[in-house]
Amino acid sequence: MLRLFIFLILSFPLTISAQQLTLKDAINIALKKNFDIEIANYNLDISKINNNIGIAGALPTVTNTITDQQSLTNINQKQNTGVEINKDGANTNAISANVTGSVLLYNGYRVKATKKRLEELEKQNQQQLVSQIQNTIAAVMTQYYNVVKQQSYLTTLQQSIVVSQKQLDIIEVKKDVGLANNADVFQSKIDLNTRQQDYKTQELIIQQAKADLLNVLSLKADSNIVVKDSIVINNNISFDKILIASQQNADIASLDNQIKINELIEKETKAQRYPSLRANTGLNYGRIQSDAGQLLLNQSYGPFVGVSFNFPLYSGGVVKRQEQIANINTKIAKVQKQKLVESYQTQLYKTFQSYTTTLEQIKSQQNTYELSQQLVQLVLQKFQLSQATILELNAAQKSFEDAAFRLTNLNYTAKIAEVELKRIGGGLK
Repeated sequence: MLRLFIFLILSFPLTISAQQLTLKDAINIALKKNFDIEIANYNLDISKINNNIGIAGALPTVTNTITDQQSLTNINQKQNTGVEINKDGANTNAISANVTGSVLLYNGYRVKATKKRLEELEKQNQQQLVSQIQNTIAAVMTQYYNVVKQQSYLTTLQQSIVVSQKQLDIIEVKKDVGLANNADVFQSKIDLNTRQQDYKTQELIIQQAKADLLNVLSLKADSNIVVKDSIVINNNISFDKILIASQQNADIASLDNQIKINELIEKETKAQRYPSLRANTGLNYGRIQSDAGQLLLNQSYGPFVGVSFNFPLYSGGVVKRQEQIANINTKIAKVQKQKLVESYQTQLYKTFQSYTTTLEQIKSQQNTYELSQQLVQLVLQKFQLSQATILELNAAQKSFEDAAFRLTNLNYTAKIAEVELKRIGGGLK
């Protein structure tokens, strides 16, 4: 028993300085540090900035232009009065300045369509952020419960090691009184060593599972974490409710936004066929001064107001083709949405079947697991009374380990199916 105690002490690393990680902690870390979520957030910020009436072209524009030109001019002028002016290298200075304001009055409602398109782009980026959050939570839960699963099986191996140690202790006592031989001792030691090796291998699997979890959390792979949890399954998921909720799935909603965006692009393109009307106003200033010539100084300034009217007559069929392409893109978006809806429906059906079937298997496997536990204890007692052989005890242990492994895997499978159903239905919190 002393050897068993020492082995268990050495098998469990000290976790005093380790950080205990709950599922809630893991999800919060991932939501804060996940790179894909960060990128989705930046894309949403960009769409919010772009969703402005000025970007759509509805606000007036004001420009200021100033020009100052200095030149040397050779002048040769003959006036009708008979006066002739000749001068080389005459210095001429021309200054002009203006402030012009322009506002769009009409362009076939293109501005209105553009503003709505920018609004839909912002909504789409919001849905894409939600989708990324749901995917991240699902990935965290998958890796987190994988660690829990592997640790649960480690407990099974630990229990099996205890049985193997008891087997060895019984054999050594029997050998001391002449009821067992060295072959039995050697076989018991081999069995114990084999299970200890299995235990070490399982520890490695757990460390690798933790590394995968840390990778999802964007943490260093050598971070020291402790996961103490169990797999609790929601047994009351309704397929009809999940199916209805999936219609509001963020990916489907994003494609709804894309359809609207493409329809608005059609309107924007069609608006190019209509005339545009702009109102212009501003202030002009001009001054020309020359050392020689008929006009030595000319200065003018004052406000102006007017309208500009642009009517497209012919563009070589470019606008018509752009309309056709925009219409095809809208059809593509609709097909993509229908494809995704059908894909999710199929995925939901298959996942729900896996979920319900696994729940049924768990009930049966739980009973098998409990019976295998009782069988090990019974055969161990019979072995102690010399009513069972080492092979029978090993067979009982193997049945126990297999039953525990299957039960652990079934619990994990059911939980992951539950997570996937909720992810598609947008129900992961």
